[in-house]
Amino acid sequence: MNFDVRRVQSRLADLGFNPGPIDGLRGPKTDAAIIAFKRSKGLRPRAYVGPITLAAIKAAWRAQRQLVTDASLPWVDIAEGVLGLHETRDNAELKRFLACDGHALGDPAVFPWCGDLIETCIRVALPNEPFPGALGQNPYWALNWRLFGIETVPTFGAICSVERNGGGHVFFLMGEDETTWYALGGNQSNAVSRARISKSRKLAGCRWPATYPERPIFLPRMEPGDLTLTTNEA
Repeated sequence: MNFDVRRVQSRLADLGFNPGPIDGLRGPKTDAAIIAFKRSKGLRPRAYVGPITLAAIKAAWRAQRQLVTDASLPWVDIAEGVLGLHETRDNAELKRFLACDGHALGDPAVFPWCGDLIETCIRVALPNEPFPGALGQNPYWALNWRLFGIETVPTFGAICSVERNGGGHVFFLMGEDETTWYALGGNQSNAVSRARISKSRKLAGCRWPATYPERPIFLPRMEPGDLTLTTNEA
């Protein structure tokens, strides 16, 4: 049976079965991952991939994705609640939101405010979360978020930052595709928005709150759709 080898490799990797490089080329490691997965599901342990195997992989992948992404992360929920607010069109409402934690940088139409959004969401969602060192002194400088919480590999809901000319950008990580990260953040096209960020811009930090239970490591594979590829978040 013909099937999308790259997609099967990607989903097996997400499920913890190492298929080797996710390159669309079927080899011994991919076959071994298929066999291991089928054995885990009580299917005949052979490398053949037919409709039953594809359905089992799809069902297991969807169940894991739902476990991680449907369970509420409070800081993500807060950001989603103000999705679309624009720094000029919705200036007053956005300013009220950014000040609701008792801290604010200033007018978002004047100052770069990606760090202000992250600070507000974290302080409201996790009031006991520490802001160590330079982050506590200036949470509005995006790269200071490299000091936040504990280090994690890229995972759904992590607080991540990238460098850019003159500074950086910080956002909540929501997913990935082959070439881009999917970011939920502020000051992306001058609004709270979802956007894509090129993986050529290496993550300068990927962090998880210290006061929140660790979650399964999972980062959804996304489709570009209509999301903008952002290159300058100032």
